[in-house]
Amino acid sequence: MKQRTKILLLLALPYFSASAAEVVEVSSPDGRLRLSLSVGATVTYSVSYRGREVVRPSAIGLNVSGRRLGVQPEVKAVQPRSVNQAIAPLYGKFDTLQDCFNEQRVTFDGGYAIVVRAYNEGVAYRFSTSFGGTVTVESETAEIRLAGEPEVTFPEVGTLTSWEVPYLRYRSPSAIAEGKRAITPALFSYPNEGVRVVVAEADLRSYPGMYLEKHGQNFRGCYAPYPDSIAMGSWGSFVTVVKKAAPYIARVSGTRDFPWRVIIATDDDRSLLVNEIIYKLSTPQAIADASWVKPGKAAWEWWHDAELPGDSVPSGMKNRSTALYKRYVDFAAENGLEYLLWDAGWSNIFDLAQVNPKTDVQEVIRYAKSKNVGVFLWCVAAALRENADRYMAMISAWGAVGLKVDFFDRDDQLALEWLETIARKAAEHKLMLNFHGCSKPAGLQRMYPNILNFEAVRGAECAKWDVTPNPVHHLTFPFTRMLGGSLDYTPGSMRNRTQQSFKPLDPGMPLTMGTRCHELAMYVLYDQYLAMLCDSPVEYNKYPDVRSFLATVPVTFDYTKVLEARVGEYALVAKRAGEKWYVGGMTDWTARTAVVDLSFLEPGVQYAAEIFTDGYLANQNAEHYNHETATVNAGTKLTLNMAVGGGFVVVLRRGGVCPPNY
Repeated sequence: MKQRTKILLLLALPYFSASAAEVVEVSSPDGRLRLSLSVGATVTYSVSYRGREVVRPSAIGLNVSGRRLGVQPEVKAVQPRSVNQAIAPLYGKFDTLQDCFNEQRVTFDGGYAIVVRAYNEGVAYRFSTSFGGTVTVESETAEIRLAGEPEVTFPEVGTLTSWEVPYLRYRSPSAIAEGKRAITPALFSYPNEGVRVVVAEADLRSYPGMYLEKHGQNFRGCYAPYPDSIAMGSWGSFVTVVKKAAPYIARVSGTRDFPWRVIIATDDDRSLLVNEIIYKLSTPQAIADASWVKPGKAAWEWWHDAELPGDSVPSGMKNRSTALYKRYVDFAAENGLEYLLWDAGWSNIFDLAQVNPKTDVQEVIRYAKSKNVGVFLWCVAAALRENADRYMAMISAWGAVGLKVDFFDRDDQLALEWLETIARKAAEHKLMLNFHGCSKPAGLQRMYPNILNFEAVRGAECAKWDVTPNPVHHLTFPFTRMLGGSLDYTPGSMRNRTQQSFKPLDPGMPLTMGTRCHELAMYVLYDQYLAMLCDSPVEYNKYPDVRSFLATVPVTFDYTKVLEARVGEYALVAKRAGEKWYVGGMTDWTARTAVVDLSFLEPGVQYAAEIFTDGYLANQNAEHYNHETATVNAGTKLTLNMAVGGGFVVVLRRGGVCPPNY
């Protein structure tokens, strides 16, 4: 019988004899997480957290050009590695990340390896091949056999073409119909143990995205097939759709690393709001000089139908003009917003050089630049398929700073390559990007930080059509979807409604569910490096105190501390930018009292606190709020009431009391 060899022996040897290999284990630096790779007739992995198995032995494999990787494997060597280093992201919610992990690289006969890695935040594995030439990936096996019967938070999809989906909740996997699919990250909960498990992926490049498919009592990875032919179709016939699929999922270089398959396990919901494992596992920055990449906030006209009620300039979608867009530039400049995002309508959808004669785009860009406001221009992804360099050179020459690229609606291999190509070409022209109508992020933002946002979330735009963007939703996707990277939720609504008084409105000035302060807290809680102010400047001008907060709240931070959190229910988060702290709180449809312990402040220093809280009428009138100031210190505990669907924000500045009506 072969000897079972554990991690301690592996760490003592630079290479490990195949004759003794049966189980290879790797543990997180804090010892809480362990990934075990079992090599027998096939390869399986299992995951335990605090000594409890959360993923039972699950098969993995890769079928590549007739080779069945992971079937009858023969181990040649096992090479351990440990890393503890600092990463300095270009921007984010931390100025420094600690990249600390243990790893085992298991090399097999036949030119391939499986790398297993363990962080305190989670564990991961990936295949690595060295075949040479180009190979066909017929299929990938990635089973997820969860222990027990966890509750499931399932971002379910009907087809493999949409990521703006609501999160469905099931009492157990057995309640999910066979063959149902969900995007990743997907969340599984063990209420009795207080443990959450998230399944995700990282470093997704030139390969289709992974979905989870219900299979028996378990789940397995599922992938969009390689497109054999595509054509224009779907929305307005300006979206590429797959007409015929090939009988495989990818055509790739034979020598490459495949995406990481990631398992996160925790008994502290707070940790999910600061978990950066997907970023850490992904390809480092490919832009040599990214000093021109500047996260910021943007005025934006599309959500509120470009309505400026009472303004002397005609407004509304039918009256969009050069003068109207200069009004938006003025609003941005007066409030220190870095950008104007000019949505659909400025050009022909397919020919970006054919500009709408009602607007002088170059004049608006020139005018904005004179006021230190940059302009992002919208386009559909299909417009960049053949002429990306031409259009990007043109738009850059006009002086625009970025593009909002919309309607990808696919995540097969070609679509993911296309996404990366656009990012690379945009970087060459020093253009930032806001990807919309795109697949979920899985690490590309680290490689190309000129991508400020990926949409891939059911955002505020859907409030025009249904009730899905509600406070429960608002407190679910930050623990799941946001693990992969920043999002384009587009908050900032000033027409806030209770659950009873809300109704979808389109066209017109839309409403949103949740209180005014719930909406403001999104600017603290959400990772959004191009943050929209989605509502009309006229609405913001009615509330100078709210406008001042939105004008000054940062989009990137130096440090983040999650004070309290529970998936789908509430979150209290403190973020520091320079010497200022911003604290945001949100609740679901349950009113709560939050006690905010300010012990994270510098001891012995007074801080001026500016506080926005739900007003006493907020349970009936969601727009009702209080605005007050106070002097606080590290010993202060603020007691703040959150209404049904409510929230709060607190801004903390060193020294003294805020002036009245700040």
